[in-house]
Amino acid sequence: MKKLLLLFFCLITINSFSQGPEKMLKKLGIQLPEVSPAIGNYVDAQQVGKFIFLSGRGPRNECGDYIKGKLGVELTVKEGYYAARITAINQIAVLRKELGSLDKIKRIVKVNAYVNSAPFFYDQPGVVNGFSDLLVALFGKSGRHARTAVGVNALPLNMALEVEMIVEVK
Repeated sequence: MKKLLLLFFCLITINSFSQGPEKMLKKLGIQLPEVSPAIGNYVDAQQVGKFIFLSGRGPRNECGDYIKGKLGVELTVKEGYYAARITAINQIAVLRKELGSLDKIKRIVKVNAYVNSAPFFYDQPGVVNGFSDLLVALFGKSGRHARTAVGVNALPLNMALEVEMIVEVK
């Protein structure tokens, strides 16, 4: 009986970890927005072989407005974390538009984040964790990635942050 229960537990555990990102998106209650047009003369994504390079995106909310301001002045780390999470949702929407399904993603390879920061603000990693935490929640082990989180003195449209990423597809 113990062996049967152990086998049952293992199967349930494996099943919960083997859910694809499309199922996890629903489980997390995340609805992807329409992909907004680029604000310049560039494309949202460029696939080269098995890699997709995503252009930088910012925290455009469901109303179509960007979360704006400098971290350490107008925005707190908690507000920046939330803005980074929204940015991740926007980048995930680009990936789905490009691939048709998030289940085609093998792994998140690299994330480069630029945080609109006051000169005395040093917690860019705490802000960008909002982006990274969502990727890991959605993709599991395949969502863990190499990352850069740097402070910059200005971003287009005064966005709180801008994030680009590299993704490997199956």
